[in-house]
Amino acid sequence: MGRFLFVVPPLVGHVNPAVSTAAVLAARGHDIAWAGHPELVRSLAGAGAVVHPCALPGDVPSRPGGLKGPAAFRFLWESFLVPLADAMAPGVRSAIAAYDPDVVVCDQQAVAGALVAESLGRTWVTSATTSAELVDPLAAMPKVGAWLDELLAGLRARIGAAGGADPRFSPYGVLAYTTRALLGPVELPNRVWLVGPSVAARPVAADADFPWEWLDASALPTVLVSLGTANNDAGARFLNAAAQALGAMAGRVRAVLVDPGGLVGGRLPDHLLVRPHVPQLALLERLDAVVCHAGHNTVCEALWHGVPLVVAPIRDDQPIVAGQVVDAGAGVRLRFGHADAARIGAAVEAVLDPARGHREAAEAVGESFRAAGGGESAADRLEELAAGAAASAGVGGADRVTGTSGYTGGEVRVP
Repeated sequence: MGRFLFVVPPLVGHVNPAVSTAAVLAARGHDIAWAGHPELVRSLAGAGAVVHPCALPGDVPSRPGGLKGPAAFRFLWESFLVPLADAMAPGVRSAIAAYDPDVVVCDQQAVAGALVAESLGRTWVTSATTSAELVDPLAAMPKVGAWLDELLAGLRARIGAAGGADPRFSPYGVLAYTTRALLGPVELPNRVWLVGPSVAARPVAADADFPWEWLDASALPTVLVSLGTANNDAGARFLNAAAQALGAMAGRVRAVLVDPGGLVGGRLPDHLLVRPHVPQLALLERLDAVVCHAGHNTVCEALWHGVPLVVAPIRDDQPIVAGQVVDAGAGVRLRFGHADAARIGAAVEAVLDPARGHREAAEAVGESFRAAGGGESAADRLEELAAGAAASAGVGGADRVTGTSGYTGGEVRVP
């Protein structure tokens, strides 16, 4: 049986796909460990998860709510992802030494995992929880791309080894949790595996008191409004506009608004339910539409269940994912900064209208997701690499780096 170390950042949307893949591997008898933030990992993977702790950067500045485009990208890397890599590197190195994994599975935004694993001659795989990097978002911004290259070079000099691959794209393989039905006809680098979303049941203790009887009390179409776990700074105006829009649709819909920051004010009608958290996967089975920020996990989980979307991207990968939803016919896009109650209401009515075909398109994407295999397919790929790593380790350490991939140096770049 293999030994797999998952290196993850302290970001819920990046841990969840790894949790599902790890669960498949564990069910097949493999040994699983984690390198990351213990409290977060155990809250998502279960209290019994073996977690090698990694430090978090101190004094990370809050990202201004209005920061978008290249400025938001620079902030993400310079103020969070690179400091995170510096902070995590000692813990990742200790985890690999103590656990001795056959394969290190590195989230694309936990670049310390890639750099440390590569420097130690370990087999490592990229876990790409969003498709944004696969479509080369910096192609039209060469100066920003050059800036990032320089930033990563400095990081490599501190925690990695000279030369080597782009830490966001392993030469051994990239687990991409999407399919062509959503990604579209973009050209992909070699060894990118479109395994489909890795969706599985999660611990729901925190949501055990969800009022399911409220859903059962009516046959009206049900809409979920959620801006994810990292957008409280930007969400107050949008959530209140959504509450106003859906509040005016009494007798036509009912809605659940996810409001972890307590941003929705005023008295709400009975057909609206506001909750700080929801059991999203269980709830999706009973939804008719989702209004969200186009976060990749939320989009994929909705489409997995054949639920059409209203997407209002804020920043980072979200505009790219929103464009994919619209191109697939599975939803309607709004401009986040211009999304008032009238626009949100009209968009919800559009995705609920059978004549528009959004539900059918969402169901088609969902069928492609299930056909791709998700966690099962990801586990298949990782098992193959683990077997190759074990074989190459048996013929000498010098062969370990090239034994499974044929990679002999240079950078791996997205076309």
